[in-house]
Amino acid sequence: MTRKDDYYNRAKQQGYRARSAYKLRQLDDEAGLLAEGEIVVDLGAAPGGWMQVAAERVGAEGTVVGVDRQRIRELEDVAATVEYVRGDITEDRTKDAIREAVGAGMEKRPVDVVVSDMAPNMTGEYDLDHARSVHLAQQAFEVARDVLAAGGDFVVKVFDGRDLDALEAEIDEEFEYVRQMRPDASRKESSELYLVARNRLTAPVRTGDELEVDIVDTGTEGDGIARVEGFTVFVPGTQPGETVIIEIEDVKPNFAFGTVQR
Repeated sequence: MTRKDDYYNRAKQQGYRARSAYKLRQLDDEAGLLAEGEIVVDLGAAPGGWMQVAAERVGAEGTVVGVDRQRIRELEDVAATVEYVRGDITEDRTKDAIREAVGAGMEKRPVDVVVSDMAPNMTGEYDLDHARSVHLAQQAFEVARDVLAAGGDFVVKVFDGRDLDALEAEIDEEFEYVRQMRPDASRKESSELYLVARNRLTAPVRTGDELEVDIVDTGTEGDGIARVEGFTVFVPGTQPGETVIIEIEDVKPNFAFGTVQR
Protein backbone atom coordinates (compact mmCIF):
# COMPACT_ATOMS: atom_id res chain seq x y z
CA MET A 1 0.00 0.00 0.00
CA THR A 2 1.42 3.42 -0.92
CA ARG A 3 1.77 6.20 1.63
CA LYS A 4 -0.82 8.19 -0.33
CA ASP A 5 -3.35 5.39 0.00
CA ASP A 6 -2.51 4.96 3.66
CA TYR A 7 -3.30 8.57 4.55
CA TYR A 8 -6.34 8.63 2.28
CA ASN A 9 -7.74 5.53 3.96
CA ARG A 10 -6.94 6.82 7.43
CA ALA A 11 -8.83 10.03 6.65
CA LYS A 12 -11.87 8.06 5.52
CA GLN A 13 -11.77 5.81 8.57
CA GLN A 14 -11.28 8.63 11.07
CA GLY A 15 -13.79 11.01 9.51
CA TYR A 16 -11.44 13.66 8.17
CA ARG A 17 -12.51 15.45 5.01
CA ALA A 18 -9.05 15.34 3.44
CA ARG A 19 -5.80 13.43 3.88
CA SER A 20 -4.14 16.80 4.40
CA ALA A 21 -5.54 16.80 7.94
CA TYR A 22 -2.58 14.64 8.89
CA LYS A 23 -0.16 17.33 7.76
CA LEU A 24 -1.51 19.73 10.38
CA ARG A 25 -1.61 16.99 12.99
CA GLN A 26 2.05 16.21 12.35
CA LEU A 27 3.08 19.86 12.27
CA ASP A 28 1.29 20.44 15.57
CA ASP A 29 2.70 17.29 17.17
CA GLU A 30 6.24 18.42 16.36
CA ALA A 31 5.96 22.17 16.86
CA GLY A 32 3.23 22.47 19.52
CA LEU A 33 1.16 25.04 17.65
CA LEU A 34 -2.37 24.47 18.91
CA ALA A 35 -3.59 24.60 22.50
CA GLU A 36 -6.87 24.48 24.41
CA GLY A 37 -8.87 27.68 24.21
CA GLU A 38 -6.97 29.29 21.35
CA ILE A 39 -8.37 31.19 18.37
CA VAL A 40 -7.23 29.81 15.00
CA VAL A 41 -7.74 31.25 11.51
CA ASP A 42 -7.47 28.68 8.69
CA LEU A 43 -6.89 30.27 5.27
CA GLY A 44 -7.90 28.27 2.21
CA ALA A 45 -9.79 25.97 4.54
CA ALA A 46 -12.05 24.00 2.15
CA PRO A 47 -13.00 21.21 2.40
CA GLY A 48 -12.31 21.57 6.13
CA GLY A 49 -9.76 18.92 7.10
CA TRP A 50 -7.43 21.38 8.82
CA MET A 51 -10.41 23.01 10.53
CA GLN A 52 -11.38 19.61 11.97
CA VAL A 53 -7.90 19.12 13.44
CA ALA A 54 -7.77 22.67 14.79
CA ALA A 55 -11.24 22.30 16.35
CA GLU A 56 -10.20 19.06 18.05
CA ARG A 57 -7.11 20.62 19.55
CA VAL A 58 -8.48 23.97 20.73
CA GLY A 59 -11.50 22.31 22.34
CA ALA A 60 -14.73 23.76 23.68
CA GLU A 61 -13.15 27.03 24.80
CA GLY A 62 -11.47 27.61 21.44
CA THR A 63 -12.57 29.12 18.14
CA VAL A 64 -11.74 28.20 14.55
CA VAL A 65 -12.41 30.56 11.63
CA GLY A 66 -12.31 28.91 8.21
CA VAL A 67 -11.75 31.08 5.13
CA ASP A 68 -12.09 30.02 1.50
CA ARG A 69 -13.50 31.14 -1.85
CA GLN A 70 -15.53 27.94 -1.88
CA ARG A 71 -18.35 27.20 0.51
CA ILE A 72 -17.19 25.10 3.45
CA ARG A 73 -19.69 22.50 4.56
CA GLU A 74 -20.39 23.05 8.24
CA LEU A 75 -18.42 20.93 10.66
CA GLU A 76 -20.39 18.51 12.79
CA ASP A 77 -19.68 17.03 16.21
CA VAL A 78 -17.03 19.56 17.21
CA ALA A 79 -16.95 21.30 20.57
CA ALA A 80 -15.11 24.42 19.40
CA THR A 81 -16.87 27.53 18.17
CA VAL A 82 -16.61 27.58 14.37
CA GLU A 83 -16.99 30.57 12.05
CA TYR A 84 -16.98 30.59 8.24
CA VAL A 85 -15.82 33.33 5.87
CA ARG A 86 -16.36 32.93 2.14
CA GLY A 87 -14.09 35.07 0.00
CA ASP A 88 -10.71 35.64 -1.61
CA ILE A 89 -8.04 36.62 0.94
CA THR A 90 -6.44 38.94 -1.62
CA GLU A 91 -9.53 41.16 -1.38
CA ASP A 92 -9.94 43.77 1.36
CA ARG A 93 -13.57 42.80 1.97
CA THR A 94 -12.50 39.28 2.84
CA LYS A 95 -9.91 40.57 5.28
CA ASP A 96 -12.61 42.77 6.82
CA ALA A 97 -14.88 39.74 7.14
CA ILE A 98 -12.10 37.81 8.88
CA ARG A 99 -11.62 40.62 11.37
CA GLU A 100 -15.38 40.70 11.98
CA ALA A 101 -15.55 36.92 12.46
CA VAL A 102 -12.64 36.98 14.89
CA GLY A 103 -14.26 39.75 16.89
CA ALA A 104 -17.75 38.26 17.00
CA GLY A 105 -18.61 37.25 20.54
CA MET A 106 -14.97 37.28 21.63
CA GLU A 107 -14.50 40.87 22.75
CA LYS A 108 -12.19 41.33 19.77
CA ARG A 109 -9.58 38.93 21.11
CA PRO A 110 -6.55 38.70 18.83
CA VAL A 111 -5.81 35.46 17.01
CA ASP A 112 -3.37 32.92 18.46
CA VAL A 113 -2.57 30.95 15.28
CA VAL A 114 -2.98 31.55 11.53
CA VAL A 115 -2.54 28.51 9.28
CA SER A 116 -2.62 28.26 5.50
CA ASP A 117 -2.52 25.16 3.31
CA MET A 118 -3.34 27.13 0.17
CA ALA A 119 -1.82 26.16 -3.15
CA PRO A 120 -2.14 27.79 -6.59
CA ASN A 121 -3.82 26.17 -9.56
CA MET A 122 -1.02 24.11 -11.02
CA THR A 123 0.30 24.85 -14.51
CA GLY A 124 3.03 22.23 -14.60
CA GLU A 125 5.63 24.97 -15.10
CA TYR A 126 7.72 24.71 -11.96
CA ASP A 127 9.01 28.28 -11.68
CA LEU A 128 5.56 29.73 -12.30
CA ASP A 129 3.89 27.41 -9.79
CA HIS A 130 6.57 28.29 -7.23
CA ALA A 131 6.11 32.03 -7.81
CA ARG A 132 2.35 31.71 -7.43
CA SER A 133 2.74 29.75 -4.21
CA VAL A 134 5.01 32.46 -2.83
CA HIS A 135 2.44 35.10 -3.75
CA LEU A 136 -0.29 33.18 -1.91
CA ALA A 137 2.00 32.76 1.10
CA GLN A 138 2.64 36.51 1.14
CA GLN A 139 -1.11 37.16 1.08
CA ALA A 140 -1.55 34.78 4.02
CA PHE A 141 1.29 36.56 5.80
CA GLU A 142 -0.51 39.90 5.36
CA VAL A 143 -3.57 38.45 7.07
CA ALA A 144 -1.40 37.04 9.86
CA ARG A 145 0.21 40.42 10.47
CA ASP A 146 -3.23 41.99 10.61
CA VAL A 147 -4.84 39.65 13.13
CA LEU A 148 -2.16 37.75 15.09
CA ALA A 149 -1.55 38.51 18.74
CA ALA A 150 1.89 39.16 20.17
CA GLY A 151 3.38 35.72 20.64
CA GLY A 152 1.09 34.21 18.01
CA ASP A 153 2.16 31.59 15.47
CA PHE A 154 1.91 31.35 11.68
CA VAL A 155 2.07 28.30 9.40
CA VAL A 156 2.05 28.58 5.62
CA LYS A 157 2.60 26.19 2.73
CA VAL A 158 4.94 27.13 -0.09
CA PHE A 159 6.69 25.29 -2.90
CA ASP A 160 10.47 25.12 -2.67
CA GLY A 161 12.31 27.37 -5.12
CA ARG A 162 14.42 30.44 -5.73
CA ASP A 163 12.15 32.91 -3.89
CA LEU A 164 11.84 30.82 -0.73
CA ASP A 165 14.78 32.38 1.12
CA ALA A 166 13.47 35.91 0.59
CA LEU A 167 9.99 34.93 1.78
CA GLU A 168 11.39 33.19 4.85
CA ALA A 169 13.52 36.24 5.69
CA GLU A 170 10.50 38.53 5.34
CA ILE A 171 8.45 36.39 7.72
CA ASP A 172 11.38 36.00 10.12
CA GLU A 173 11.41 39.77 10.68
CA GLU A 174 8.01 39.49 12.39
CA PHE A 175 8.64 36.42 14.56
CA GLU A 176 11.10 35.12 17.10
CA TYR A 177 12.13 32.40 14.66
CA VAL A 178 11.02 30.51 11.53
CA ARG A 179 11.74 26.93 10.55
CA GLN A 180 11.03 24.80 7.49
CA MET A 181 9.04 21.63 8.09
CA ARG A 182 8.05 18.78 5.76
CA PRO A 183 5.40 16.58 7.40
CA ASP A 184 5.45 12.89 6.57
CA ALA A 185 1.92 13.17 5.18
CA SER A 186 3.16 15.35 2.31
CA ARG A 187 3.50 13.32 -0.87
CA LYS A 188 7.06 12.17 -1.47
CA GLU A 189 7.23 13.69 -4.94
CA SER A 190 5.88 17.08 -3.81
CA SER A 191 8.08 20.16 -3.48
CA GLU A 192 5.78 21.58 -0.83
CA LEU A 193 7.06 22.56 2.59
CA TYR A 194 5.73 24.59 5.48
CA LEU A 195 7.22 27.68 7.05
CA VAL A 196 6.42 27.56 10.75
CA ALA A 197 6.88 30.95 12.41
CA ARG A 198 6.72 31.09 16.20
CA ASN A 199 6.07 33.91 18.68
CA ARG A 200 5.08 36.98 16.73
CA LEU A 201 7.00 40.09 17.71
CA THR A 202 5.12 43.35 18.07
CA ALA A 203 8.03 45.11 19.76
CA PRO A 204 9.24 48.55 18.60
CA VAL A 205 12.83 47.19 18.59
CA ARG A 206 14.64 44.49 16.66
CA THR A 207 17.85 42.54 17.21
CA GLY A 208 20.86 44.67 16.30
CA ASP A 209 19.18 48.04 16.94
CA GLU A 210 21.40 50.55 18.74
CA LEU A 211 19.72 53.26 20.80
CA GLU A 212 20.07 55.56 23.78
CA VAL A 213 17.79 54.71 26.72
CA ASP A 214 17.08 55.84 30.26
CA ILE A 215 17.14 53.15 32.95
CA VAL A 216 13.93 53.68 34.92
CA ASP A 217 13.52 50.57 37.07
CA THR A 218 15.10 47.33 38.27
CA GLY A 219 13.85 43.85 37.42
CA THR A 220 13.48 40.93 39.82
CA GLU A 221 16.83 39.53 38.64
CA GLY A 222 18.60 42.83 39.27
CA ASP A 223 18.80 43.96 35.64
CA GLY A 224 18.10 47.57 34.80
CA ILE A 225 14.87 48.25 32.91
CA ALA A 226 14.40 50.75 30.09
CA ARG A 227 11.13 51.53 28.30
CA VAL A 228 10.97 52.00 24.54
CA GLU A 229 7.51 53.17 23.51
CA GLY A 230 6.24 51.40 26.62
CA PHE A 231 8.07 48.17 25.73
CA THR A 232 10.34 46.62 28.37
CA VAL A 233 14.06 46.26 27.65
CA PHE A 234 16.26 44.57 30.26
CA VAL A 235 19.79 45.97 30.44
CA PRO A 236 22.15 43.99 32.72
CA GLY A 237 24.70 45.96 34.74
CA THR A 238 22.73 49.20 34.87
CA GLN A 239 20.90 51.12 37.58
CA PRO A 240 17.89 53.47 37.60
CA GLY A 241 18.88 57.02 36.71
CA GLU A 242 21.52 56.04 34.16
CA THR A 243 21.34 56.99 30.48
CA VAL A 244 23.19 54.49 28.29
CA ILE A 245 23.62 53.46 24.68
CA ILE A 246 22.64 49.84 24.16
CA GLU A 247 22.46 47.27 21.39
CA ILE A 248 19.41 45.00 21.30
CA GLU A 249 20.63 41.40 21.55
CA ASP A 250 17.41 39.39 21.76
CA VAL A 251 13.73 40.20 21.30
CA LYS A 252 10.83 38.26 22.78
CA PRO A 253 7.11 38.95 22.27
CA ASN A 254 6.82 40.99 25.48
CA PHE A 255 10.35 42.12 26.31
CA ALA A 256 13.90 42.41 24.96
CA PHE A 257 17.49 42.30 26.21
CA GLY A 258 20.06 44.98 25.51
CA THR A 259 23.79 45.24 26.15
CA VAL A 260 25.55 48.46 27.07
CA GLN A 261 27.95 49.59 24.36
CA ARG A 262 31.29 50.63 25.88
